[in-house]
Amino acid sequence: MKYRIRLHLGYDYATPAGGGRHVVCVVPLDLGPTQSCTQSDLTITPPPHERLDRQDFFGNRLTEFAFRGSHARIALTMTTRVDRNLPLAAPGASTALADLGAELAQCRDLGPRSPLHFVQASVRVPRDAAMTAFARAHLRPDMDVAQAVVAIGRALHRHMRFDATATTVDTPATEAFSNRRGVCQDFSHIMIACLRGIGVPAGYVSGYLRTLPPPGRPRLEGADAMHAWVRAWCGAQRGWAEFDPTNAIPAGTDHITVAHGRDYSDVAPIKGSLRISGGQTGSQAVDVIPLDG
Repeated sequence: MKYRIRLHLGYDYATPAGGGRHVVCVVPLDLGPTQSCTQSDLTITPPPHERLDRQDFFGNRLTEFAFRGSHARIALTMTTRVDRNLPLAAPGASTALADLGAELAQCRDLGPRSPLHFVQASVRVPRDAAMTAFARAHLRPDMDVAQAVVAIGRALHRHMRFDATATTVDTPATEAFSNRRGVCQDFSHIMIACLRGIGVPAGYVSGYLRTLPPPGRPRLEGADAMHAWVRAWCGAQRGWAEFDPTNAIPAGTDHITVAHGRDYSDVAPIKGSLRISGGQTGSQAVDVIPLDG
């Protein structure tokens, strides 16, 4: 699938901010034959006094920018074209769940794609006995890792309720799991915790999701969304596989990857600091327009 993607982020401050430094992670990744990103442009208003486009350890595309003077708002617009395809070759065999620990013990890779970075607890994904017990309750002794990933993702979808009002960006995964409510960020953090709890390396994927309007209704501008899902390491032969627990489906050509990380803290769309007295209001609009057909 070929897509044109447009993202708008806006922040209005109750009183002018005196300076500020931010990091943005919103431009999709180039992932070889499965995803290529061309003609990307990120504009920032007002123009920042400093700007640096770079990659982080995991290869994500970041833009750092800073303001020295006062400003009452900032606006960011990202536009890009993306080719998103399924893998050309069939995936390799997944390791048996019972054999994964021994395989990980032999791993010596410390590069950005190494599963060793995604085994332990991270900032927003704790080791939690309740989540581990939930995961174990949905396993069979003969499962391979890929089957376990799907089983746990589907179980979370059955037991969790999507509720955009139940959590905020800072709600702990343990609280969302206890209440069985949340948004894609919560579903993903909980699934990652479940998988790490049974010894499966798992990470967070941020991206864009193409959405379809109800039958007979026009597509609304800006109605698409930033999204989050999970990737899990299924052994040396199979490698990484991605699953969307919010929708109970493997990630497909409607999922456009922006960044890979251990959790949301690694890949937040925007983060930073500024000097301000008073609050702020934010806005977001996403358009994922298919260009095929």
